[in-house]
Amino acid sequence: MDFDPSWLLISLPVAFVLGWLASRFDIRQLKLENRQAPKAYFRGLNFLLNEQQDQAIDAFIEAVQNDPDTQELHFALGNLFRRRGEYQRAVRVHEHLLGRGDLSRSDRERAQHALAQDFLRAGLLDRAEAALQKLEGTRYENEARLSLLAIYERSREWAQAADVAQKLDESDQASYSTRRAHHLCEQATERVAAGDLPGAAKLLAQAVELAPQAPRPAIDTANLQLRNGEAAAAFDTLVALSETAPLALPLYAAALQQAAVAAHREGEALALLQRRYVESPSIDVLEALMALGGTPTATAEEPNPTPRDGYIAHLAQQPSLVAASRWLAGEHFEHQQFHPQVQRALDQATRPLMRYRCAACGFEAHQYFWHCPGCQAWDSYPPRRVEEL
Repeated sequence: MDFDPSWLLISLPVAFVLGWLASRFDIRQLKLENRQAPKAYFRGLNFLLNEQQDQAIDAFIEAVQNDPDTQELHFALGNLFRRRGEYQRAVRVHEHLLGRGDLSRSDRERAQHALAQDFLRAGLLDRAEAALQKLEGTRYENEARLSLLAIYERSREWAQAADVAQKLDESDQASYSTRRAHHLCEQATERVAAGDLPGAAKLLAQAVELAPQAPRPAIDTANLQLRNGEAAAAFDTLVALSETAPLALPLYAAALQQAAVAAHREGEALALLQRRYVESPSIDVLEALMALGGTPTATAEEPNPTPRDGYIAHLAQQPSLVAASRWLAGEHFEHQQFHPQVQRALDQATRPLMRYRCAACGFEAHQYFWHCPGCQAWDSYPPRRVEEL
């Protein structure tokens, strides 16, 4: 059978027309999709700027459906879910990103960091810990370590907190020596509770070496020495501390008084407390003085004052409802039968004044905290009662 060239002449134009139509259809479809994705994206941005988060989420979801390979839209959507408190949806978005094989290393690290933030905000600390540990060696390493440190401190896992704080200290971004000393003191407290006094003493010695200017390691060391019957050593520890941290004296004035009595060194303690009281009057220092049988001053007109006269001397220095109430407790009045009722009212009024207050968040407590239970800040409590602030 002979080949007819006329069919070739007919088929070539037909093929050309069909190819042209197919390419036009693909271009139109591509243009349509490209118009749809930016339109949904910019509509979402507009909703977001107008604080219409529900509509913004719907628009971003539409944009992601039109172009599922757009990483930035996934990140924006995940952040929106997290801000709205929809943590499960944020987790799904970021886990979907991490499951993609074509994700760049930079975007993978970014998605891992976002996933860790989702778990943190949701309060899933164990899952947040695992996610943050995967950021070691990335550009988010320092931020991840800070988050891990906060997790371990909140959950009172002091050994792990100490390891992370040491890494942060070695990175030379900031000094964490005082914080590391706190971690050692917390571990020492646990050892004391478990009856391991030698182990506690070893940890406290490390804390003192790490932060010699910090008051807590020395105070805890002196308390442990008193517990072990080493009153003279405890007294020497606190006398040395009074030189390096005199402003913290109200926190350890009572321990200093107890150590002085046990070591028969009342005279030294009396002189030290009187000197420091003159420099910075405090109700705690005053009562330590009075427990030793002294007062802030002894005038020529009254060479042998009674301990209760210390409250009058304190009132001369500064107005104090606490000092006034405690002085009145020992007085006798014309209508003595009403004194107990009046005294109870005064004691009730002064009780809040004897609290300590966090300077960071305002949390108040009768106990002094080195680590605020309210805001988790360290050393945020001034060493003075609320009345003296």
